[in-house]
Amino acid sequence: MNKDDHVINAVILGIGVGYLLAPTLGEPTLHAIVLVGIPIVIGALFPDIDTEFGTHRETFHNFVTLAVFLAFPIYFGNLFFVWMGVLTHFVLDLLGTKGGLALFYPATRHVSVPVGVTVDSRKARVVTLAVTGLELGVVWTLVHYGFGNLLRAPGVWDLFTTVF
Repeated sequence: MNKDDHVINAVILGIGVGYLLAPTLGEPTLHAIVLVGIPIVIGALFPDIDTEFGTHRETFHNFVTLAVFLAFPIYFGNLFFVWMGVLTHFVLDLLGTKGGLALFYPATRHVSVPVGVTVDSRKARVVTLAVTGLELGVVWTLVHYGFGNLLRAPGVWDLFTTVF
């Protein structure tokens, strides 16, 4: 996908996840949207740094990058939800390119899916919105069925537990 699609996905996802974690439509919701949304947007844009440093869709489009952002909050207590942006970037790129991603980099064999669309396809925006809806459905399911603690993060978790 192109940069606009990554930003659209991240902004909608950040707003949606923030609302799902604090659905009061008041100050706690706005606070949750900011706490969750900004890191998601940062994570959604991060992998494309490899357009400047390294090889695009290889250097930072891989499981090592995702693992770093999954582990970082565990060890350092910050950068929560950046992993969600990185993950959604990968999903959109898998569905928004025919060339695939080097998910197992430095092994450069690219992984692709047979249903991907090209970046300049008129269907790219539809795919972006469908993926975003699916992601929000996963988060809603986690929260609705009592697994919201999997999204635990300082500040956000406090809002979530005071609302429920």
